[in-house]
Amino acid sequence: MATPVLSALEFACRMPKAELHVHIEGTLEPDLAFAAARRNGLVLPYASEEALHAAKAFTDLQSFLDLYYACADVLRTSRDFADLMFAYLERAHRDGVVHAEIFFDPQTHTARGIPFDVVMEGLNAGRVEGVRRFGIGSRLILCFLRHLSEDEAFATLAQAQPFLDDIDGFGLDSSERGHPPSKFARVFARVRALGKPVVAHAGEEGPASYITEALDLLGAVRIDHGVRALEDPAVVRRLAAEGIALTVCPLSNVRLCVFPTMKDHVLPALMAAGVRVTINSDDPAYFGGYMNDNIRAVDAAFGFDGAAWAAIGRNSIEASFAAPADKARWLADIERFAVSVGIKP
Repeated sequence: MATPVLSALEFACRMPKAELHVHIEGTLEPDLAFAAARRNGLVLPYASEEALHAAKAFTDLQSFLDLYYACADVLRTSRDFADLMFAYLERAHRDGVVHAEIFFDPQTHTARGIPFDVVMEGLNAGRVEGVRRFGIGSRLILCFLRHLSEDEAFATLAQAQPFLDDIDGFGLDSSERGHPPSKFARVFARVRALGKPVVAHAGEEGPASYITEALDLLGAVRIDHGVRALEDPAVVRRLAAEGIALTVCPLSNVRLCVFPTMKDHVLPALMAAGVRVTINSDDPAYFGGYMNDNIRAVDAAFGFDGAAWAAIGRNSIEASFAAPADKARWLADIERFAVSVGIKP
């Protein structure tokens, strides 16, 4: 029997893809948060899972971060981190994700007295189980919290030294306003000297100039978010000319009021300008959607055709830090799948 032709949306949801912008702490669903709280003898400041869901009415990035850090407090043991990682990888696998590059924020935990090795032990255990159960590959990207000082970032980098074999890159996240990438130029010079790739959140709430700083001063090879690039045509031209990928998070952008509605999002304009965009979930437990939820929301707003979705899928694989052989295999899988359902990739 011939394979039925899929809609562009069905193709996008089922095609192999990489997720390049997801914070593991931001995948903490209410049921898992309450389970960890009970196990650790803690009381969340919410009466129920429903009350926690209701608290997710954000007005900006900071209002989200306040809730995000409060919920992260339930993560205390290696089991908590392992359960968190495995739950995300299971969900990502269901959405066709074959490779995930996952941010983690050790400062969020070490500041609470949770040892660095407890965090790493748990995250790695969850990753191992993800491979065993679903065959989904993953890499860890340590992010420095930009609202803290560069000296604190240096201290975190020192703590990370014993675990560098398990850390595949370094990034910069947290509240962007008033904390330009230039604040962390020296620590990222040290990271690059270690031979680790750099990514950075820039141009979400911060201006397009933060994207330039991230590229020139931090040595970023990918820009996380980057949606305000369009405020400076020179930045857009540079992103396109140099093939620098943006890890765009559409539902996050709308929930944090970067854009009023999905139809106001600049994703089509970035694509039309030749910028390599990828679609990601950011903090899916807080913003109402994992990978395919973001894809459905974008499709509802813009109705991309199959070729556009195939390009976005290829961008995600090509911009990843996966091994070349794995990239080649997944790219071939996208093309074969597209052809098999009548989509010209």
